Amino acid sequence: MSAHEPQQDGGGVGAGDDDLIVPSGVVSDRRRRVMIVVGLLRAGATSALLVLLYYVVPLDRESVSHLTLVLTIGLAAFAATAYWEVRAIVRSRYPGIRAIQALAMLVPFFLLLFASTYFMLSFQMPTTFNESLGRTDSLYFTVTTFATVGFGDIVPRTDAVRLLVTVQILLDLVILGLGIRVILGAIKKGRTGEL
Repeated sequence: MSAHEPQQDGGGVGAGDDDLIVPSGVVSDRRRRVMIVVGLLRAGATSALLVLLYYVVPLDRESVSHLTLVLTIGLAAFAATAYWEVRAIVRSRYPGIRAIQALAMLVPFFLLLFASTYFMLSFQMPTTFNESLGRTDSLYFTVTTFATVGFGDIVPRTDAVRLLVTVQILLDLVILGLGIRVILGAIKKGRTGEL
């Protein structure tokens, strides 16, 4: 038997192991499942950490002018992070798993950025909404706006806040449409090996 022929007698690790040999670059089903589970656990941990930070970081001390600056910097950081994540997906050995991790970070980051903004606005100027918003109320309002559900139980009262919610709605559409399309394109590029 030559060195390139598979063993037929089970003399390797175990009988039938020769059909477990896969070409380089191809992942076994078991390894793929483990990688998916690990990727989902990382994604869940990232999301949980972001939510935890949202609830523990002191947000009730900022002025409205400072809030505008923080929101602008936050949106710039979001855009930069999204760009970096798309590049990481394209370069990843397993772009689908990397995309799940990216979405698990980007979507909560975006939602919590706006929830923080609404919470701080409500704290600084209690009349900006039809009721005073706590952290959970702000997160709830942001998520219902993102999901285009908008139950109408929390309503912005001032024109400035209505414009801010309008900006969030437009960015929601960009994230849901263009963002997902870009991530799917990055997965496809990563799988074909084009950079």
